[in-house]
Amino acid sequence: MNYTVVGGGAIGGTIAFHLARGGHRVRLVDADAAHVAAVRERGLVLRRAGGDDRAEVDAATPEDETGPLTKVLLCVKAQATATAAAWIAPRLAPGGYVVSVQNGLNEPLIAEHIGRERVIGAFVNLFADVVEPGVIRDGGPGAFVIGELDGSASPRVDHLVADLAPLGAKATGNVLGHLWSKLGFGAMLTATALADAPMADLIDRHRPLMHALVAEVFAVAGRLGLRLEPFDAFEPAAYLPEAPERVREEATDRLTAWLRTQPKDRSGIWRDIAVRHRPVEVHDHYRAVLAEAEAGQVDTPLLRGVLARLADVEAGRAPMGEEHLAALEDA
Repeated sequence: MNYTVVGGGAIGGTIAFHLARGGHRVRLVDADAAHVAAVRERGLVLRRAGGDDRAEVDAATPEDETGPLTKVLLCVKAQATATAAAWIAPRLAPGGYVVSVQNGLNEPLIAEHIGRERVIGAFVNLFADVVEPGVIRDGGPGAFVIGELDGSASPRVDHLVADLAPLGAKATGNVLGHLWSKLGFGAMLTATALADAPMADLIDRHRPLMHALVAEVFAVAGRLGLRLEPFDAFEPAAYLPEAPERVREEATDRLTAWLRTQPKDRSGIWRDIAVRHRPVEVHDHYRAVLAEAEAGQVDTPLLRGVLARLADVEAGRAPMGEEHLAALEDA
């Protein structure tokens, strides 16, 4: 196989579909036996507003895949990273590598299992959902960048970008700048998962809270000396402390207008709680952020408050509702 996509959910399934359509040999490895069976039987389906498209994709459960693996796109949820990396390690061929196509900061954890030189970073902002076994609903295009962890140019990144061109992939020398920008944007999306309403509407109605959440994350990034990168309609420079309030408001106008053009109007975090009834991954995303904040004595009360309330909602200790956002604003 040219590519092995480990984790066939929204991101992994979308990528596997486009690779297969581009003529690449790709195997999808997923722990969901029903999802794997559906892909084997009917192909991988990408559902759009205009109808379904289908691609023939080889699929396997982890028990069925023995390797060797060469080009691995790791697309599992953040909390499954350690287990997946441990599974990949003995199967990875000499010269093989793993691309972390995930949310969060998972590259160091993957490197513990296979070595830092075999890990490539990636930032992805695709909008998609698994709606039934073997079926991915396309929620609109989003940014996709790939880069070496040390910022250098490399032939393997160039090859990846070329193969993933149908998804708009681009090379970057600053993948960490993209990942931390997404963590700022993601803090807003995490807060919207506390209520059952479109993301754009909630961000619009609770701008002071949303702006303050992004500022907390970016204060940590600033301590680390990172250069934050813009993507899609998100402009990180507008949320830095020195940015004028007018610039911030105008940036949020553009962001919410763009979000309203997307077919997917609620976050994957919301969907994990309200539809799939499974643990969310954002606690893993922000664990590293909170650790860096503590080390640098950066206050993050709102981020901690959002995560605490989200834990209560996903555990059933509190109902989902917009009153969470109002209470955070009051605090």
